[in-house]
Amino acid sequence: MPEAASRAHAASPCAVRVASPLRSYTGGAAQVAADGGNLGAVLACLDAAYPGIRFRIIDEQDRIRPHIRLFVNGTEALRLDVAVAPGDTVHLVCALSGG
Repeated sequence: MPEAASRAHAASPCAVRVASPLRSYTGGAAQVAADGGNLGAVLACLDAAYPGIRFRIIDEQDRIRPHIRLFVNGTEALRLDVAVAPGDTVHLVCALSGG
């Protein structure tokens, strides 16, 4: 890959699909962009742009909250150190309850 194309690819953020209960943090946006080499870094980037969103996803012990599911390119991520590459898609999903 030519150097300029390589730099452009490396700077490409991933797409983050935001569940509707979390969209109040993103101004109603269903999809936003974020940078990071792993899921934890992506969430930190999101929190810098949309303060408070990370705390709704991650608890005080840096664990994914029980009612949240995170997916990277359709595969569930159970830990924050899961790799995320430029161009990947991260889905933030909230479990539903009630009846």
